[in-house]
Amino acid sequence: MIEEIKEKTREIYPRLLTIRRHFHQYPELSFQEINTAQYLQKVLDEIHVPYTYGVGGTGIVATITGEKEGEGGAEKTIALRADMDALPIDELNEVSYKSKYPGIMHACGHDVHMTSLLGALFILSEFKSQFAGKVRCIFQPGEELSPGGASLMIKEGALANPQPMGIIGQHVYPTLKAGEVGFRSGMMMASSDELEIKILGKGGHGAVPHQAIDPILIAAHVITACQQIVSRIGNPVIPTVFNIGKIQSMGGTYNVIPDEVQLKGTFRTFDESWRKEGLNSIKKLIQGIAQSMGGEAVITIQEGYPFLVNEEKLTENCRKYAKEFLGHDCVKELPMRLTSEDFAFYSHVVPGCFYRLGTDNQKGDFSHQVHSGQFNIDETALLTGAGLMAWLAICALKEQ
Repeated sequence: MIEEIKEKTREIYPRLLTIRRHFHQYPELSFQEINTAQYLQKVLDEIHVPYTYGVGGTGIVATITGEKEGEGGAEKTIALRADMDALPIDELNEVSYKSKYPGIMHACGHDVHMTSLLGALFILSEFKSQFAGKVRCIFQPGEELSPGGASLMIKEGALANPQPMGIIGQHVYPTLKAGEVGFRSGMMMASSDELEIKILGKGGHGAVPHQAIDPILIAAHVITACQQIVSRIGNPVIPTVFNIGKIQSMGGTYNVIPDEVQLKGTFRTFDESWRKEGLNSIKKLIQGIAQSMGGEAVITIQEGYPFLVNEEKLTENCRKYAKEFLGHDCVKELPMRLTSEDFAFYSHVVPGCFYRLGTDNQKGDFSHQVHSGQFNIDETALLTGAGLMAWLAICALKEQ
């Protein structure tokens, strides 16, 4: 069946190019994917795949049912997922399919993810007689923006009736070449929470600092002291990062002490208990420093995504199937990353496997990282993205 799937993928490749380039030209921001969803529905209607629209906002859940008998119950289900949203980034690529919307770009490859999942549906539609059970395809809005479309789709039943035995997702990865994929079992990506910190002091003249309460000095102590949350309070075997990415005084100049300083940062880790404890410790430490220096701290924590864990059995099986489909040399081992992904929400409900899809060519022409205005892909990666995802779904159903 592998060669038949590859042949079918090559046959639909021109169609996949058209679809991917359409998505790329007409990107939409998180939870605003109305036209994107309409285009997805149009394609699903063309291939006669039933779906439900409006799950988690603009999300779509499409289901294809196998027709093979004698391989277990017809209700066994595997889920596949693709995200839909783009980023608020100006595209710098000069290509025929460049984004038509200034300031909005598919700079994280979600156009590739949607196209690959549609391609998998094209293939699965042709091979329904070769598998039993159901493949639930989740087209998800809002991956790039908290609270994350995954959490909303789960609340609205995307993983229910029946609950799938597992969920598989893929993500572009310019570090790997087109035709290659990468897997990692167990902990893969970190949780991520955002902190907004206001340090309130008392403004004054820089020549008489004793008559003011300097929020800049307080902020400096806060930034330095908070690193001890990671180095001295957190367990050193749990990867953790606390980072301040923005500091801004509200007023102030050469000789003026401002009234207020604002900080923005993130806290990332791989343990949910420590995640809560660490955030609480950060909050107490900041408030204590501010008060001890005569100021005040107002802290807002925007809860983000949990850590992403790849279930051992499902991931090892998918790695095995990928080697069968692509060859051993094309399947790589990935390191842990402290970036985050809302696929993590799914992985805390059902067994998950989140793998990486290589998108560079042999020359390094597509090596710009995601979230860059120059990010682009070797489009032959769509052959792997669509074909492998269909193969993984069929094999996962057979494994059960």
